[in-house]
This record gives sequence, C-alpha cells and structure tokens, in this order.
Amino acid sequence: MLRGSPARIAAAGALLLAAIVVAVTLFGGSASGTPQPGATPSGSVGESWATGTAGTIATAGTIATAATTEPGASDIALASETAGPTAVVTTAPTATQRPPTPRPATPTPRPATPAPVATPAPVVTPAPVVTAAAAPCYVLPSSNVWNRDISRLGVASNSAAMVSAIGLNAYLHPDFDAIGDGIPYNIVNSSTPTYNVGFQYADESDPGPYPIPSNPRVETGSDHHLLSLDIGQCKLWELYDVRRVGSGWAAGSGAVFDLRSNALRPAGWTSADAAGLPILPGLVRYEEVVAGSINHAIRFTAPSTCGYIYPATHLTAAPCSNLPPMGLRVRLKASVDISGFGPNAQVVLTALKRYGMILADNGSPWYISGVPDSRWNDDEFHQLQNLTGTDFEVVDTSGLRNG
Repeated sequence: MLRGSPARIAAAGALLLAAIVVAVTLFGGSASGTPQPGATPSGSVGESWATGTAGTIATAGTIATAATTEPGASDIALASETAGPTAVVTTAPTATQRPPTPRPATPTPRPATPAPVATPAPVVTPAPVVTAAAAPCYVLPSSNVWNRDISRLGVASNSAAMVSAIGLNAYLHPDFDAIGDGIPYNIVNSSTPTYNVGFQYADESDPGPYPIPSNPRVETGSDHHLLSLDIGQCKLWELYDVRRVGSGWAAGSGAVFDLRSNALRPAGWTSADAAGLPILPGLVRYEEVVAGSINHAIRFTAPSTCGYIYPATHLTAAPCSNLPPMGLRVRLKASVDISGFGPNAQVVLTALKRYGMILADNGSPWYISGVPDSRWNDDEFHQLQNLTGTDFEVVDTSGLRNG
C-alpha cells in the first residue's frame, strides 16, 4: 500500500504508467519474429492464387518469386484466359501464408515481379519441298490421236470399200444405255486391294498388280471388261474376260496405261481390246455429254477386220485389202444434218464429225461404246439408228501421229 499525500500518490502513478508505456514500446510484438496471425512478411507473394492454381499457371508461364521485371501483356492474357487467376503480388500483409519457396526479404519492400517467362523455342517446320504441282489428270494428252480433231483431214482412197465392208446399210447403234449395257469403269486409289492376275495371253499382258475393288463393276456380256482408273496417279488398268478364281482373279489379257503419256503398246501386242488400244479414252460418258461436248474419238466395232494401222498395235487376222484394219478412223460426213436429233444425241454426233471413231474390236457394225448410266435417255439415243453406213467416210490418217 502506498503511503503519502494524494498528490504524491498521483505523481507516482503517472511515473509508473509512463514506464509501462516505454516498456511496451521497446519490447512489444513477437519475441520470436514469427508473423502475427493474419500477417505476411513484407514483400512475400500471397498464396490466394497458389492453392489450386499455381500449377496451372506454371504451365502457361509462372510468375517467378525472385523476378525483377514486370510480365508482358501477352503473358497475363495467356494466364487469365487459359490458366485461371493471375498471381497476385502483395506488399501489405494478407491472411494467408507465403508460398513454399519464398524469395528473400529485401530492405525496401517492393512488388515481386517475375523473370521473363521462358518461351518455348518455336518448332522449326521444314519448308515444303518445292515441286511442280500435280498436273490434272486428263484422258491422254491433248496431242494424242484420240483427242485430235480430224474434221479437216482428207478422205481415204479406200473409204467406199471400207464402209461397205463394215455395213453400208447397217445403222449406227449406241452400245450403252440406262439399264446396264456398256463398259463401266471403277475409280480406285492407293487403298484399293491389288491382285496379281493370271492371264491367258500372259506374253502380251502387263503383269500388274491390278487394283480391283471388292465389288467391281464388270461389263456384262461376253467380253467381261474390267476397267480401273486411279485419278491421283492418272493411271488406267484394263482387263479382258476377267473372272474370279478362288480369292484372286484371272483374265484373258490386261494392260496398264499412263494417261499422261502418248506411248503405245509394243507392236504386235494386244491390250484388253483386240486392237491393243486403251478402252476408256473412247467411251461416251454421261458427264461429258451433259456438259455439252465430247472432245475425243469414240470406240466402235465392226464384224470382220484384218491387219492394223496406227494407233492400233494388234490384229485379229492377217492384213488384207478388202476388210477394215484395227485402228481405222471413220467420221460422220459434214453434210449430214443433225439438227433434228435430241440435244444429247447431237453432242455425240458432233463428236463423230469432229473427232470421228476408231475401230477397236470385232463386233456388230457401227456399234459405238459408252459407259452405262441410269441417267441416259435411251429413247433419245435410239434416234441414232436413223444413220447408216452411207453417212460415214474413212479418214486418211497416214500422217496422224501422237505428239
């Protein structure tokens, strides 16, 4: 108990109070230096972004804990768009602990900024090899005799005899229709199964292999032609008298043609056609007719032939003077009026005037070949039968060659 006057007691109390304030000022706070609850050491990175997001942002570009430069705008955009919230750098205390790997405290607190984000080196993609663009695939070059306009060539000296031998009064007949007659072809590619076909005339056939779809379109009738066209390779495979043998195929003969080449078969060799010629280039196709023009000669047959002339390479009988040879070129006379025919029939007849037809096989007289198509108007094409052998003439092609 204090003794003395009230004034002395009051003064002593004041001195004691001042001493307590000084002591608190000098020794206040945590003696261990550990932050008080709710505080973070100055300059540390708060973990409000770290938990559940730090790993994600690291994938897109981590904000480094010992950085000295500001992140670029693109880094921030990347983080905010793809990786969740951007890391928050603080200098004031927060209610969370610092990240597991804090940067050292600095005498003058300042916002921690990341080192430049390491940008992965761009993947170097080799420059494409500069090659010539793949040429479009046409059915033989424009310089090939199949595709040559022969409307101005002279008439052969033996024209009357040859027309008479084929059939002066026989009528022109389209050997294709909407119900399946004709010579179809198959579009194939590198994934089409291929076969080593067994040939009856192997010595004049190309060995292949031949791409044949699992369910190919084959010509009906006796010749059983099977044609396969690869537009990517611009390559044509043709087979004659094809048939399944077990899990494979056999045929009478076969030939392979590069449609970008003017090369002929070796002299004396057949193909899938008796004349040694490719079949597809001479077929009437629906797409070209409805487009308004056929720009090539058309394949046709005659009952009897002998020998062969260019561009044919094969014969079915020894050369003679009274029968037409394989490869004979015939055209519709320019004087024939075709205005009364239907529009699609006129396309065919115009082609017969300009490009003519090439004798390629033995068969019925004046039968022209085409691809079967359900869209054909058979009634219209029956009009072609109004024309007979008298409307045709043989062309002198003695000077006509590929190239």
